[in-house]
Amino acid sequence: MSESSATTRHRIVLKGISSRAWEHPADRGALVALRKLQGFDTILKKFSAFMNERAIKMMLLGSAVRVSERQFPRISRLHAEAATALDVQKLPELYVMASPVFNAMTIGIDTPKIVVNSALVDLLDDDELRFVLGHEIGHAESGHALYRTLLQYILMFGMTLTSVPFGGIGLIALRSALSEWSRKSELSSDRAGLLATQDVQAAIRVNMKLASGGHLEDLDQTEFLAQAREYQDSDDLRDSIAKLLLVDGTTHPMNVVRASELRRWVDSGKYAEILQGDYPRRAGDKDAKISEEAAAAADAYSKDFNQSEDALAKLARDVGGGISDLGKWVSGKVKGQ
Repeated sequence: MSESSATTRHRIVLKGISSRAWEHPADRGALVALRKLQGFDTILKKFSAFMNERAIKMMLLGSAVRVSERQFPRISRLHAEAATALDVQKLPELYVMASPVFNAMTIGIDTPKIVVNSALVDLLDDDELRFVLGHEIGHAESGHALYRTLLQYILMFGMTLTSVPFGGIGLIALRSALSEWSRKSELSSDRAGLLATQDVQAAIRVNMKLASGGHLEDLDQTEFLAQAREYQDSDDLRDSIAKLLLVDGTTHPMNVVRASELRRWVDSGKYAEILQGDYPRRAGDKDAKISEEAAAAADAYSKDFNQSEDALAKLARDVGGGISDLGKWVSGKVKGQ
């Protein structure tokens, strides 16, 4: 698609959409629970002061370029278009930073700021950049920065605590839980990016470009997604264990996995439902129930587990089924059946 046609293509404005619409169930459950906590706003402000957001702003003003209609006007337009599609009331400040690394991030808690590395500006077309900006807006709207900050401090101080007898056990468990949440939050924001650009092919292309270093002309989307299925559904138990070790402590899913998960979300029909107007509204956020979100998270994990072709998941199902059958047999004997 040419740049001009991408610019004029109609995108649906998702009026009043809540971030719950795009949040992965495991992400959404944690966020709803924390938002319900009394004094959560106070804690957030404490973290914000601890981070010294004024220093972050000064650092960006001094070392990056703030995007506006006069500076990086193309990026400014795409930022506004992504925010409009998601019906965002206040655009986060946007900066472009000189870096050869393909990356973008949302930093700051009280007033989130989006930073896009210059390598991404050079790499991506309009629809792809709109996806990335929508992804970062998704992080800002969901309030992910607070929990990412907590995770970073846990990782930072982890070595100190592990020197204390038994001190590292709880830390490792908390780090693993926060890392798992962080990976799911990336899947959430990928969905927000897709809703912002409303171009499935562009969203998949971003992950293909990031995985290949930009060599899109050498890639095939069907084979790329097949590669993701091979990674996810390996029937060798050694591969399953290797995958667990690879993702331990990581905050982002792998690019092929992200492309596959986004494709699966589209195929589930959820994306189409949202575009047709069937989505939770911000006005109902205060009424969201923790129990319902926790049940949705458990259901999502259970569904993934039951449908997985991964060797470790199949072994767990077989063992679990055997235990269940044994339990039924014992119960029958006790009852004299």
